[in-house]
Amino acid sequence: MALQRASLADQAADVLADRIGAGEWPVGSPLPGEHALAAELGVGRSTVREALRALSSRGLVRARQGAGVFVTASTPSPDWDDLLRRARVADVVEARVAIEVQAARLAAARRTPADLDALRATLAARREAELTPSPDDGAYVDADQRFHAAVVEASHNPVLVELFAAFAPRVRAGMLDLLTLAGPGSPHHHDQDAHAAIVSAVEDRDPDGAATAASDHLQAVLDALSGARAATDPATTSPDPEETR
Repeated sequence: MALQRASLADQAADVLADRIGAGEWPVGSPLPGEHALAAELGVGRSTVREALRALSSRGLVRARQGAGVFVTASTPSPDWDDLLRRARVADVVEARVAIEVQAARLAAARRTPADLDALRATLAARREAELTPSPDDGAYVDADQRFHAAVVEASHNPVLVELFAAFAPRVRAGMLDLLTLAGPGSPHHHDQDAHAAIVSAVEDRDPDGAATAASDHLQAVLDALSGARAATDPATTSPDPEETR
């Protein structure tokens, strides 16, 4: 089934959700690969990846590293996806504070050598994306989110991991809008030190330091949201750079 223009990822997610609900892929079974789904739906693989992220936020699928994407439920989690779709980006970032500050604190106490390897690798990848001439905002935001996901994974708290994964698609859209509004010279394009501070505290097994570094970083994101919004509309008092999608 080829899709029409406009919100292709949302359309793809809805089509796949309908097929899951109809029992085409039972709970526990793998979905076809990205290439096969892209060909079936008549869209690019990047659109399929975004659609799969949306399905993950609805609680319908979950990716297993090296194994693929598996169906975890036949119906969406009640109201959760709709809430995130309607939420202002600033509200989502404020909720991230509750998740990621605690995750950083736990990561500093629980991290393993493998966790440190993942944190260092994603931090380096984020730096590379940041320093790329004429950086692609999508690639930059994806690298940033992989870093934050690695911090949450290092907490070894499955609830925090799932909450972060549910927030990720909405956060990604909001960060792309923020970068578009703020421009390539914005502080959010050059905040690698803030991320390095989180890694340093986790490496040092300093829970308070890791929590403070995560909190300071996310507060800077909220400040950037507020500044970007004020720059485009001085009369507004909302800290969100975009209206509800």
